[in-house]
Amino acid sequence: MTATGTGTADATGQSRAIMLMIGAMFFFTAMDATAKLISQEAGPMMALWARYAGQALLVLVLVAPRLKSVVRTNFPGLQLLRSAFLMCATTCFFFGISHIGLAQATAVMDLHPVLITLGAAFFLGETVGARRIVAIAASLVGALIVIRPGSDVFSIWSVLPLGAAVCYAGYSLVTRYVGRSEDAWTSLLYAALFGAVILTALIPFHWVPLTPRLAGLMLLLAGIGTIGQLLLIRAFTSGEAAMLAPFGYAGLVFATMFGIVIFGDWPDTWTWIGAGIIVGAGLYVWHREHRARRAAA
Repeated sequence: MTATGTGTADATGQSRAIMLMIGAMFFFTAMDATAKLISQEAGPMMALWARYAGQALLVLVLVAPRLKSVVRTNFPGLQLLRSAFLMCATTCFFFGISHIGLAQATAVMDLHPVLITLGAAFFLGETVGARRIVAIAASLVGALIVIRPGSDVFSIWSVLPLGAAVCYAGYSLVTRYVGRSEDAWTSLLYAALFGAVILTALIPFHWVPLTPRLAGLMLLLAGIGTIGQLLLIRAFTSGEAAMLAPFGYAGLVFATMFGIVIFGDWPDTWTWIGAGIIVGAGLYVWHREHRARRAAA
């Protein structure tokens, strides 16, 4: 194949990976909007259980032919820790969006890329320069603008997406560590089963009798969450994580759209300003990391 042909193939593969990533963000945000609807009708625990039960079923079906090999792990303790981090992140976010706007919660949740960069310096020994520290500080300022502690719009529920971002950063850091020598499907399986088992044990105490609408919403949540997970896996199979990272912010656009159309939640000016700072800081951190990788290569 000629160099031109190779470049065309690479460009096509990257475009496909980008479209898969944007699709994953769309379905994940649709899942969050569905979780908010379920939470308003039956509480966040019902939404959480539907999310994890659906994901566990999906993963078990996909890995069934090689379950014995996938279930083996070299890091049982760390797998437990990362699964707990992920469930805490999902729990904080679902409880948060049951009381505040979807776009507001998503903006604060979008702190996690810069928190991962900060955590990598402390726990994985990765280098963080002065410019990245400034970007991290800026993103935290953006989060404070969105949350606005001390103002009339502040509530304790506004802090939950921040807790979700911290927990998700912890989950990502542990995943990065174990991922050096662990099958990605092993990590996916343990995260799904951990949440499903814990929430199945708890759901009888929070069960709400199913109506046709509620049952439909729970099935919808499990279905679109499953599609989002599959698209995300395919995206990272088709393209590099560093290249795809900025397109994760498409979720904020979709969250704003769903919030306006479904719930009538129009983000105010301060939320837009804070969200812009967070996204800008995240994109800057990505840009610096991308340049560092290219220089190393």
